[in-house]
Amino acid sequence: MRSEGSSSGQSARTFTEEARRAQIVECAIDTIADVGYGQASLAGIAKRAGISKGVISYHFAGKDELIERVVEHVYTKSAENMAHRLHDQPTAAATLRVYLTASIEFIRDHPREIAVIGDIVVNHRAPDGSLRYGVHTDEPLIAPLRELFEAGQRSGEFRAFAPEPMARVLRAAIDSTSSQVLTFPDFDADAYARELATTFDVATRKDP
Repeated sequence: MRSEGSSSGQSARTFTEEARRAQIVECAIDTIADVGYGQASLAGIAKRAGISKGVISYHFAGKDELIERVVEHVYTKSAENMAHRLHDQPTAAATLRVYLTASIEFIRDHPREIAVIGDIVVNHRAPDGSLRYGVHTDEPLIAPLRELFEAGQRSGEFRAFAPEPMARVLRAAIDSTSSQVLTFPDFDADAYARELATTFDVATRKDP
């Protein structure tokens, strides 16, 4: 049984409750990274955290909610890492370059979390058996890029193109970095980021 403050649907949690939830999320990430999504049980996560399984049940409705909080945690961490760098960029083109660079740097610097997200995406399922994550849930990632392209077109910086497919191609190019980073220890993510930024600069630039 969970208190009102510990329920995922409530915001009135104490500092201690938030700290415990954060600890459990981090231990879930470490457990999935070590044994894989399929073998990551609540009991195993609790053991790593040095708590009882009941403590996890107190703070989370079950494994499904905990996994969703793991995904939320990693993407929030990435967004926060990027936010201050995107702030006050003078042009849409500059914003695009920073977005690309910051996204790939995050993948480079957080391979453990990225590997866990990849494991979750291909394995975590909704109650009806369908995959919980995929193109049907990526609107929060696509929307900012689509809006950036539309803003660049309105300002006259970007040429005429369909923002939606361009946003999806860009996101796919960024996401493909994950497998490279995780597979090849000597993969040069910085060089990849520079080339990708140049590619999309050329692809979006309005002809003089």
